[in-house]
This record gives sequence, C-alpha cells and structure tokens, in this order.
Amino acid sequence: MAVTAPPASTSSMDRWFALSARGSTYGREIRGGFVTFFTMAYIVVLNPLIIGTAKDMNGNFIGGTTDVVKAITMVTAATALVAGLMTILMGVIGRFPVAVAAGLGLNGFVAFTLAPQMTWADAMGLVVLEGVLILLLVLTGFRSAVFHAVPEQLKYAIGVGIGLFITIIGLVDSGLVRPGPVLVTFGPAGALAGWPIFTFCFGLILTIILVVKKVRGAILIGIIGTAVVAIIIESVAKVGPKFGADGAVNPVGWGLNVPKVPDQIVATPDLGLLGQFNLFGSFQVIGVIAALLAIFSLMLSDFFDTMGTAFGLAGEAELLDENGDIPHFESILVVDSIAAVAGGAASVSSNTSYIESASGIGEGARTGIASIITGLLFLVAMFISPLVTVIPYEAATPALIVVGFLMMTQIRHIDFMNYEIGIPAFLTIALMPFTYSITNGIGAGFVTWVIIQIAVGKAKSINWLMWVVSIAFVIYFAIDPIQGVLGLG
Repeated sequence: MAVTAPPASTSSMDRWFALSARGSTYGREIRGGFVTFFTMAYIVVLNPLIIGTAKDMNGNFIGGTTDVVKAITMVTAATALVAGLMTILMGVIGRFPVAVAAGLGLNGFVAFTLAPQMTWADAMGLVVLEGVLILLLVLTGFRSAVFHAVPEQLKYAIGVGIGLFITIIGLVDSGLVRPGPVLVTFGPAGALAGWPIFTFCFGLILTIILVVKKVRGAILIGIIGTAVVAIIIESVAKVGPKFGADGAVNPVGWGLNVPKVPDQIVATPDLGLLGQFNLFGSFQVIGVIAALLAIFSLMLSDFFDTMGTAFGLAGEAELLDENGDIPHFESILVVDSIAAVAGGAASVSSNTSYIESASGIGEGARTGIASIITGLLFLVAMFISPLVTVIPYEAATPALIVVGFLMMTQIRHIDFMNYEIGIPAFLTIALMPFTYSITNGIGAGFVTWVIIQIAVGKAKSINWLMWVVSIAFVIYFAIDPIQGVLGLG
C-alpha cells in the first residue's frame, strides 16, 4: 500500500500519524493494537519465569531477595511497565505499528550467562551500557557500518542458535530433559512420569496446534489454557512442589510454582526493581575483556533483531517508500535503543521490537496509534501481577519450545553447502545450547569464519571490525592460560 498525501482537511493527529495517508482508520488501529497485545502478552508471564527464577553469583534472586515468588512478582510488574511505556513511546515518536518488550534470548543470556558470574545489579548495568552504546551508534550513523561488518548468514545463525538455546532451557525447566547417568535422560528416572510432565506435554501439543492453525494469541492461550489444566490437576491430585520446605525432593512434583489460584488477583505493582543497576561493577568481577564481550554479545542480538524486525514489518504493511526505506526509521531505532537502556534500568533485561507485531498489522494496523493502544494494555497488566504465581514451569515452558522453533526457521537463509559460511554458522548454532552460552556461540562462529577466510586467501575481504571482534574473542577464550602466563590467575 503506497503512502499518499493526506487530505488538507485532516486533523493534526491524523497528519502526525499519517493515518489517512496510510489508508487506515482509528478503528483498525485500535483493533490492531489489541491483537498485538494479546499475541505478545505472554512476555509478561514468561520474562518473570526466566529473569525471576535465576540466581546471581551470591545465590540471590533478582532484587537481592531469597524469595522466588517476590522476585517473580517484581519482574512481572517491571516487565509490564517498561513494555507499556516504551511501546507508547514507539507509537508517538516512531509512528510505527511495532510493540516493544523484554527480548527473548536476550533475557536468557542475562539470566543464565551473566547473572551467575556477578550480581544482578552488575548484569543489568551491562544491559544499560549496551543500550547506551547502541543509541550512540544510531545517532552517529555507525550502526549501519557494524550491521554490514558481519556476514549476513552469520546473523541468521545467531538467531537460530538463540532459538535452540531457548528450547533447551524450556526442556530442562519443564523437567522433560534431566541430567542422567550418561548425559541427559528423558523425564524422571528416564521415563515420562508424573502429572507435571503430562501437563507440559499437553501444553506443548496445545500450543503447537494453535500456532499451526494460526490462532491469534496462540502462545498466550497455550500458557493460560495449560495453567488452567495444571490448577485442576493440583486441586485433585495434590501433587505438591518438587522441592519441599523441609528439603525433601519429590521427583514428580511441580518444578516452580504450585498451580493454585492466588488469594488476590489485583494488586498494587511492586516496582522495587527500578534503578537497581550498577554500570561498571561487572568490570571488576569478571574483568574488562569479558565485560566488553558480554556487552558486544548483547548488542549484536539487539542490534540485528531490531533492524530485521522493522524491515520485515514495514514490508508486510507495505510501508516501504520507493527507495525501500522505512518512514521515520531513525526514530524507530532511537526508541528501540532507549528501550534497551530502560529495560536494564528496570532490571527486566533489554527491551526490543517484537516480530509478533505482525499480528496487529495483519489486523489492519498501519500507524503508531496501534502501538499506543498496545502500550496502554501493558500498563493495565501491571496491576494483575499476582496471577503469574499461578503459572508453573510446566505451563510456561511449552512457549519456549515453540518460540525456539519460530527462531529456528531463520536457518533457511543459511547455505550449508558453502562450507566457508556453513561451518561457522553450524558452530554458532551448536555451541549456544551445548555450552549454555550465547557468547560462546557467537565467538566460535566469528573466529572460525575469519580463520577460514584467511585459509582460502580472502583475508583482504574481511571487514576491519570483524578482525577486531574476532581477536577480542580469541583473547576471551584464552583468558585462563593468558592469565596463567602473566601470573594473574
């Protein structure tokens, strides 16, 4: 749909959002905003179950608490707050129908790679620094240079690897895959036993069917529907938790929350996580090189996700101009960068643009008005945070598996018959889940790609930035022997 000049009689709001020019109406924008919210509202449930259940180097949950329910509740409120404010800002400034929330994959990296090495405040400080650096890259125009430095197919490999990383987290947290006598085993004692495993399998099948049938809000419906089943099972079978208060272990118990209806549904949001970040604490804990590489890893995922998402959505909405450019693209990137900073400052991980916004576009959304509606709905969600304590791991982790699949679909862009790119892409994809580290996967892919280019006589074609980054990764991987040689170990 080509963008046309608005009639002279249109209102200033119509002109600002190009409502008539983009062939839309207020009704379509409102409807699209609702659809986008219900398609991606699962993040209000899922992000707390990732960020809120991981521990830092001191064994504390986020916010310095030892109470996992309190941590989850705080992350829920902050997740909804930041998503609401940043999505509204995207609507007003970016004037684009894309919603913003805590990025899946990025939150896993923060929770399972960064936090165990430092305090939560240190980890969130890295997220803030990453957002600030991306904002500077946008403002200086350097972002496009970095974007072009990484081979395109390696960018897709990063997305695929993160998808597999999310999948293995879901499989482990659900209890379907557990440590075994060889490497891993299938369920408790090598069998699918217990009501929680049944609940997970039910939820996975339900969510898959909904996604295949392209039901709007499939992931959210899957989480809620499976949680209802879990509540019914618990009320009848009295399964109980996997780990009791007395330290007893029930191998067929619920992995996290025991699914019971809370005493209250609506509550004042606990925003105690806001501002709990330490900008440079991680540099002292893990060292300057490791901290810089962690920031780079965060930047890379955030960086390319946003640009790919924006182009994909603009193409679907037919908003690209005659030169293939997105209207207000720099404004979109600026807001997305601010969202990364806000996510770290609120301790919910980097916030980024969501491809699920395509559902709202499919419903007719073409302007930032839809994003404003979606953002307002996220703000309402802040006040129902107690509901998240109803959701057990077994009801939420099917969503991780399905989201992992959706990210895995990017593998179609990689030419594995071309070994020069196929091998680095394969190592990027494989090492993320197998080493439980996004950083390791990215580093292995980059270093291998540079080595292969040198071996086949294409060293001159390597972008200087790839040289710098790959050398930094070599130092990162060899940090222990280097410290030993220097007497710093």
